[in-house]
Amino acid sequence: MFKSLFMVLLLWSSCAHSGTTSDLETVPFVDIERYMGKWYEIARYPQTFQKNCGATTAEYKLRNDGRVDVINSCKRIDRNGRIQDAKAIARVVNTETNAELSVSFVPLLRYFGFFGGDYWILDLGDDYEYAVVGSPSRESLWFLSRTPTMTPELFDGLIEKVQELGFDPKRLVRSPTWK
Repeated sequence: MFKSLFMVLLLWSSCAHSGTTSDLETVPFVDIERYMGKWYEIARYPQTFQKNCGATTAEYKLRNDGRVDVINSCKRIDRNGRIQDAKAIARVVNTETNAELSVSFVPLLRYFGFFGGDYWILDLGDDYEYAVVGSPSRESLWFLSRTPTMTPELFDGLIEKVQELGFDPKRLVRSPTWK
């Protein structure tokens, strides 16, 4: 029984990555250590797992084995503003650029590298003050910042950038930032 379940999960995982071949370009190189730390979500494509989430942050910490511990946090408006955390492990998929990662939130199996979602760094500030992250399928997109806000000029510039990359900027929603 366990073996059958494992094979089904393995097949599902490989299907989840099929279709990721893309002409989508990432940044040329990411200094993974500089990328670590806290990021604030400024905007995103709506995702079912983020329904009713606001004041969303992501914290990344480099592990000794080269993988990255991920803690995503948000305040849930449907649960009296309580903080909800989701833990994951990311691994660098493209070691030449460090700009393509796979992130897995599935407990237990994430430790073996299964069920990873694509996390591609598409744009990055010179001082790592902002990042644009998406998937090669163009179904996921996030604007991240080291601060809870972003200037309108930078935001508008990122809108133009993602449109050039083939994303639909009309799908972006600003992330709620209530206290």
